[in-house]
Amino acid sequence: MPSSKIPMSAEWQKSEPSVSQNDDLSSTIPAAAGPEAAPPANGTPAESNNQQRKRGRGDSKKVRRENYNKRQNHGNSMPVRQLPRDRKEDEEDGEAKERQPKRKVACMIGYCGTGYHGMQINPPQRTIEGDIFNAFVKAGAISEDNSNDPKKSAFMRAARTDKGVHAAGNVISLKLIIEDPDIVEKVNSFLPDQIRLWGYSRTTKGFECRKHCDSRIYEYLIPSYSFLPPKPGSALAKQINEMADKYPSVTRDDPEGARFWADVAHQVKVAGINEDEIRAAYSEALEEQALNQKKPRDEGSLKTFLNLSDDQFSRFKQIRAIENAARRAYRISADRLDLIRLAMKKYEGPHNFHNFTIGKDFNDPSSRRYMKSLVASDPKIIEGTEWISIKIHGQSFMLHQIRKMIGMAAQVVRTGAPLDRINEAFNRRKINIPKAPALGLLLERPVYTNFNERLKSFGRDAVSFDAYNDKMEEFKMKYIYDKIYAEEAKENIFYGFFGFIDNFKGDVHLFDYLTAKGFPEDDDSVPITDAVLKEMDEEDMEELEGDNEG
Repeated sequence: MPSSKIPMSAEWQKSEPSVSQNDDLSSTIPAAAGPEAAPPANGTPAESNNQQRKRGRGDSKKVRRENYNKRQNHGNSMPVRQLPRDRKEDEEDGEAKERQPKRKVACMIGYCGTGYHGMQINPPQRTIEGDIFNAFVKAGAISEDNSNDPKKSAFMRAARTDKGVHAAGNVISLKLIIEDPDIVEKVNSFLPDQIRLWGYSRTTKGFECRKHCDSRIYEYLIPSYSFLPPKPGSALAKQINEMADKYPSVTRDDPEGARFWADVAHQVKVAGINEDEIRAAYSEALEEQALNQKKPRDEGSLKTFLNLSDDQFSRFKQIRAIENAARRAYRISADRLDLIRLAMKKYEGPHNFHNFTIGKDFNDPSSRRYMKSLVASDPKIIEGTEWISIKIHGQSFMLHQIRKMIGMAAQVVRTGAPLDRINEAFNRRKINIPKAPALGLLLERPVYTNFNERLKSFGRDAVSFDAYNDKMEEFKMKYIYDKIYAEEAKENIFYGFFGFIDNFKGDVHLFDYLTAKGFPEDDDSVPITDAVLKEMDEEDMEELEGDNEG
């Protein structure tokens, strides 16, 4: 025994029984013996075990426990061994609250990620999980004893979403108190309108929503103008043309894209604006912007940043307005839409996606993922802008994987590069694939086909969103789609993303794989400049602690 404990007689050590809260103490209290034995009361001989048991039978359990502890502590400066208090005794004394049973459940939730620092709890940041967990506590679904740590309730998520990413359906599993038939309504009363608990399903005790998830379905919304070619005169457009002359018959011609930009140039000319003169005035500022990713927050700071006179800045805004109107009015052709669908098909099946995330090496087994299907919808016009919905169904995803998949496909379509460049990105060679904006991404739902078959044998409902489809569609339109459309209309998020890539003037070889030149033959990698493209910012470093796509 450790030397820090008070020594006990050999006889006591041999005879000490194990005692639990539910044992009858009258049958477990051993006779005192040796030097530690209590002295006889009033000079009478010590009682035998049988006499002690007989005397103790008439006492309450509480009294027997107290007498036992007194005998153990007699003559010692500190307690040797204390029997624990019985919970029923605490209840009699008014010291314990009623314990309610906890059940393992799968909770179906939906949320708009705007204004949140992602899904996963990350103090002191405001997160989806943080608000949901607090709502469970306030509604009484999680006891106060467990309110300080989600791990005590076995809290787990099926898919972690990044900052600003939405979910029409996601699943969290944990142990909840669900005796109240109105618990769903009570939880929702403590949640903001942009987060909803759709319902829950009883599961087995060993259920883990991430481990037992067969696959996940994501949706990515993107304006169709995102697939237009780079603007003539931009750095990327010049690089594409230069490589096309050097390596003929490699890239695709794009007469549709050429007509679009010719029409825009004509509108600018009709407005009486010399665009070349304006571009020359702010070309140096654009280069600095590309190198440092500076983004002026308002018109005044933009004017100062571009170093334009009042007249020049006025004409600059005219050009921008003409281009914005043209992009909103653009309607994709059937041929270009077919090209997008063919590009998406390249991702289906098992592939090594090490280039489509960060912090992963080609030899890392976790880089290999299986995509079940990628389907691009027919275009839909929302508030004057044409949008395409792309459904991505895969077994699992890594950090930024979907956004980089969309980014790669869009760049290959808009630059005229062969679609097989997507296949080449699965090889060992390291390339830099910009991630498309988070704005268009949302988690549609996790899928539990195999686990639901097991639940049938227990007579329990499936872990499924089917019963909530109507509510989810209404929620998506009000809190997700409308926010995506409104933010794009106000901020031109997608134009800003592709415009930045088109005007990038840093490492000239960074996007060679998008031109006729393709991947270099004399080296097995393209230089990576994460510092320039901000690929490894502080938020990414935090998110690398997990593995699921946001």
